[in-house]
Amino acid sequence: MSVQERKQRERAERERLIVATARELAEQQGWDAVTTRRLAERIEYSQPVLYSHFRGKREIIGAVALEGAAEMAAAVRAATSAADGPHTRVTALARTYLEFAARNPAVYDALFQLDGGLTYAQEDTPEPLKDAFAALLESLGEVAGDGVHPGLFTEVFWAALHGLATLTRAGRLLPEDAAQRVELLVDRLAVV
Repeated sequence: MSVQERKQRERAERERLIVATARELAEQQGWDAVTTRRLAERIEYSQPVLYSHFRGKREIIGAVALEGAAEMAAAVRAATSAADGPHTRVTALARTYLEFAARNPAVYDALFQLDGGLTYAQEDTPEPLKDAFAALLESLGEVAGDGVHPGLFTEVFWAALHGLATLTRAGRLLPEDAAQRVELLVDRLAVV
């Protein structure tokens, strides 16, 4: 291995450590607790080393969002590939999405609530974000209904899931009705 390859590998490892540590800290204490000073202390590197990887917290949030988008896409695909038939697939998608949001609140915030400097629904949208949307579209497109654009239907269904995730987390919805909400969403919105 050349010196340059070793340095690139070490740089990538440091970057992964920064992102993992930021994510862990955010999940434990919230994003307000994530500062470059605290990250530097936790990973035992200087703040200038952090700044050599990320210009600041905004870029770190973006990196966590991209990692989370890839994880969410993989979880949705795993759940829907194991499901038999459109209704079961869409139900699995909805449950998996909501479970992901509940299990990973800081990642979910990085994806959909905080400014991570990422563009959404644009030509230059990063690939992991496009792929997360594609993971939803793969199952939802088949139940959009006649004359309904699959991408538009996916956006509306996703917005409903996001509303459920956000309202549930804020304690605005009764947790014991979660399964009924998913069934209602699937039965009334998706043409299966």
